[in-house]
Amino acid sequence: MQFGPVALSVTNKGARGYTAHTGDHGAIWLFQDPQNRILNNPGITVDFRAFGLATGELERAEQHFRECMEAFGIKYAETQLRVARADFAVDFLAPWFEPNREALVVPPGTKVMEYTGVDETATVSSGARAVGLRAGAVANRQIAIYDKRAEVIQHNKLGWLTIWDAALKAAGKPPIDLKDRASSHVCRFEMRLGSRQLRNRFAMRNWQDIHDVIGDALQRIHYCTAIADSNRARWPIHCLWRQFKDVIGNDLLQNCSGVLPSDVIEANRDAKMRELDAQLAGLLVTCTAIAEVSADDFDDFLENHVGALQRIVKEHPVSVSDRISKAKGRYRLS
Repeated sequence: MQFGPVALSVTNKGARGYTAHTGDHGAIWLFQDPQNRILNNPGITVDFRAFGLATGELERAEQHFRECMEAFGIKYAETQLRVARADFAVDFLAPWFEPNREALVVPPGTKVMEYTGVDETATVSSGARAVGLRAGAVANRQIAIYDKRAEVIQHNKLGWLTIWDAALKAAGKPPIDLKDRASSHVCRFEMRLGSRQLRNRFAMRNWQDIHDVIGDALQRIHYCTAIADSNRARWPIHCLWRQFKDVIGNDLLQNCSGVLPSDVIEANRDAKMRELDAQLAGLLVTCTAIAEVSADDFDDFLENHVGALQRIVKEHPVSVSDRISKAKGRYRLS
């Protein structure tokens, strides 16, 4: 759907709302059905994407929000806005680092989870090597420390590699080789603030509040260096945690990677193309085997098979242009 300069890719989300997005550098918009609103829920929820924040800073997110609201023709006042969640992350190239449950000092009663994989359910005291820690609840305050390199590889989001390499180049260091696990481990420290913290404790409701008080949320959580002293209060603050707090304590307007969004878009597009090409290659090899064609005749088989694929596409009841248009909406990377 097109609203002036703003393009929305729209899908139905359940029976009572619609979700739309303006790309990896924009936001996901969740619209409640005005005829069937969920009680006490906001009519519109906006979730800003991490790539947009990393390449365009918080000010760009605010600008995107205002541009979209104007394009949609939705009138609002600042008093109608409320911040439901705020995440802040810092990535460290630290091949030597491994999360240690004992080194995470949190307020009494805070639940701490330890997990061993990107998409695995967090479990307490997993027997395998820990790759991440998670403490607290999303509705309140949560700290997560996890292997971002593994997530980038698994979900094929190589735009993050472009951002990391730009930071390394600025520091006069070589780029990351993701194939070398020993030298490319990137650990993400991420603070997640939920509605209880934002509205009740910090009274964070509008854009200016986000700029002013985001750094105050770290005061009661520490990641330390474990030493022999039985009193954990005397353990020294870990060097990565100190850097994490320093970054959050800076003006958020300065916390931008300096990478152009087009560079990230191109990296993600190339990664998706390689993924699809690998799938196509595997399918064509399978077709070759079923057709009982030898490896020596594989190239000739491919050339002859192109015609068959073209015929299948032409015989499809939906036109090529319509199918391409639909695919663009489904795989939109901008």
